[in-house]
Amino acid sequence: MDIYQVTGLKKPEYVEHIEKYGDLDEPTKELIQAAIAVQKHAYVQYSNFYVGAAFRTKDNRIFAGCNIENASFTPTSCAERTAISKAVSEGYLEFVAGAVVAYQENSFTTPCGVCRQFIMEFAPNDIPLFITKSQINVEKSDEDLVLSTSIYNLLPHGFRTYKKN
Repeated sequence: MDIYQVTGLKKPEYVEHIEKYGDLDEPTKELIQAAIAVQKHAYVQYSNFYVGAAFRTKDNRIFAGCNIENASFTPTSCAERTAISKAVSEGYLEFVAGAVVAYQENSFTTPCGVCRQFIMEFAPNDIPLFITKSQINVEKSDEDLVLSTSIYNLLPHGFRTYKKN
């Protein structure tokens, strides 16, 4: 039996892979550059871990956000939620792609679990997500690697509920 037919769950539309920044199309580079541009504005007084994110709406607007920490940690806002919240506050509720940038030497920084669920809330279908390393004030190289994934790959069988239109 096919799990997707039996359960009604949605299958990822994108196959995860690694590609070089220089091989990406211009709209994807533009999205990553928007995340990089806002990354330096992160308020990271406690972790010093700068994260930037950008999301493209279905009508091609890009909203970017950075992480904003708080001394009590719980009210901290991740970059992904900051970017999406900016868009939602202006009436944009659906996204077609996203990018997340941060720097860890030996790994990509994917969205946390809360952000994955938050992204899924505003992704009517599986959307591509581009994850890459970015250091503050270091320009991207065409050889830099990008993890091309999607929200359904990062959050398989994520929570969905009935939405009344």
